[in-house]
Amino acid sequence: MYYGQYGKELCMGKDLKGKELGDGIYQQKNGTYCARFVDRYGHRKAKRSKKLQEVRKWLAEAINMDQNSSLSCGSNMTVDAWYNYWISMKQQTIRPHTLQNYVNRYRLNIRNEIGSKRLKDVKPLHCQRIFLKMAEEGYTSTTIYMTRATLFNMLEFARDNDILLSNPCKKSLKTNIGKQPVTREALTIEEQKKFLDVLPGFRYENQYRFLLQTGLRTGELTGLKWDDVNLKNRTIKISRTMEYAYKERAWKTGPPKSSSGYRTIPLTAEAVRILKDQKEKNDAIKVIPVEWSSYVFLNKEGMPIKNSTYDVGLAKCCKMAGIRRISMHHLRHVFATRALEGNMKPAVLQRILGHSNIGITMNRYVHITDKEKQKEMALVADILKVV
Repeated sequence: MYYGQYGKELCMGKDLKGKELGDGIYQQKNGTYCARFVDRYGHRKAKRSKKLQEVRKWLAEAINMDQNSSLSCGSNMTVDAWYNYWISMKQQTIRPHTLQNYVNRYRLNIRNEIGSKRLKDVKPLHCQRIFLKMAEEGYTSTTIYMTRATLFNMLEFARDNDILLSNPCKKSLKTNIGKQPVTREALTIEEQKKFLDVLPGFRYENQYRFLLQTGLRTGELTGLKWDDVNLKNRTIKISRTMEYAYKERAWKTGPPKSSSGYRTIPLTAEAVRILKDQKEKNDAIKVIPVEWSSYVFLNKEGMPIKNSTYDVGLAKCCKMAGIRRISMHHLRHVFATRALEGNMKPAVLQRILGHSNIGITMNRYVHITDKEKQKEMALVADILKVV
């Protein structure tokens, strides 16, 4: 519980359905979530967002900063100094993969351009110059956008804590100026059959097949526990993600990627079969460390498997099958494409994949082949023929 200097307790807030959201957070009538607290100087701080996870992160970071910060005249700090402070706060509240993205983008693209500037001297033109230089160096628009996200979040944290009056990384700045990323095309049905033909007996067969049946993210697969599995109702519940942090040499468990990531996924008969087979494999492991005994997908030593290890295994399988190389995330992409080809409603697929909006589902994960377009056009050919 956090009180602030004047002893004002953070109240336990609720959402519109009466569910408790945690200390200092509540949901307004228009659906917006609000987090607030009183800092050590008696100033009331508040953050509003449509996303519950966003206000939760802000509250944790703001309270941490208020309790531990001795910053004064923060706007006179260099960007480098502020980044070091900001990233130390972020590493306590975000997933390892997101943290590594922030670190990479700052070190590779932001530091050399504005790292030595005083925080208060950074202007929108300096931010835009970072993105323009990246475009000149051949970066994709996706990577430039990730750099903008890093810079925006870092400077927004300064604005939220009254160190900057405004965020110079404006939303109007252009980032779609780099090379267009290579389109990730799903495996064709023929390629998928070749891939599945080489899987029997492979050590990660169950994991690869399970992703093709559920569309899970790799971190969600790794973090899946037996308590999340309901074989009677044929469902799994997604409530965590787990990744290996190489820098710290430790496994890190956290919440799903967004609030939409909390979901229940129905299981196919094949998915149920895979889980039962995995249970038998786990039972055959001689010694499983206590900390991993509740997890579903383990290696023969009773340990979780790193994402990079899965990808190495996939590369071997693809080579054996004589198909193009794919990654773990590509299997999620294949699931989404097969689901739509099977006439699953896009809105249902969105919920199963855990996307916050349907645009992500349709634009990022689903590749429509020329064959599919011809098939769909044939279905409407008669009605288009107006005589």
